[in-house]
Amino acid sequence: MSLLRTAVPTDVPAILGMIHDLAVYEKEPDAVKNTAEQLHANLFGPNPQIYAHVVDSSVDGEPIVGFALWFLNYSTWEGTHGIYLEDLYVRPESRGGGHGKALLRELARIAVERGYARVEWSVLDWNEPSINFYGSLGAGPMDGWHVFRLDGPELGAFGAPAAVDAHA
Repeated sequence: MSLLRTAVPTDVPAILGMIHDLAVYEKEPDAVKNTAEQLHANLFGPNPQIYAHVVDSSVDGEPIVGFALWFLNYSTWEGTHGIYLEDLYVRPESRGGGHGKALLRELARIAVERGYARVEWSVLDWNEPSINFYGSLGAGPMDGWHVFRLDGPELGAFGAPAAVDAHA
């Protein structure tokens, strides 16, 4: 029997473990810098800006077999929020049981209930199983759009006080 629920503080180690598992799957095993303390503070601190749902199952061996971690974004055109799904992960041995679909359905339910305009996420172009899964739910890629990111040394250089003043 599985239960989909909002994450609680005791779920942090399991969520962080699955974040590491996801990084391995996405061929970035050393990229995770997040700690249990950071994740706990961001999910359950005084002003949380991220949210998580988990699939709790006593049948599959691990109590927590999947999670969705998300935050709000905003559409200036729609004039309302949306949900950005940062991570969706179900342990390999628990896939095919409807857990990923249940997590996404819960986010869609929240969006509809709150009047949000959308639920969106990114997927790696080589991840055919996920692309096919998302397509089976009615989701599709945004044609004509590319994801851009400013991070690492480039972020540091561009965001440095002297650089900010020069670009003002």
